[in-house]
Amino acid sequence: MKLGFIGLGIMGTPMAINLARAGHQLHVTTIGPVADELLSLGAV
Repeated sequence: MKLGFIGLGIMGTPMAINLARAGHQLHVTTIGPVADELLSLGAV
């Protein structure tokens, strides 16, 4: 499934990581630094 996140904070980052680990395709927009783990899991 293709999913998008607008703003990753203290709650959104772990949610996005879990979804990426489950094999979902993520597109992420945030003003803060994106977790390196998300990038390594293929988040764009």
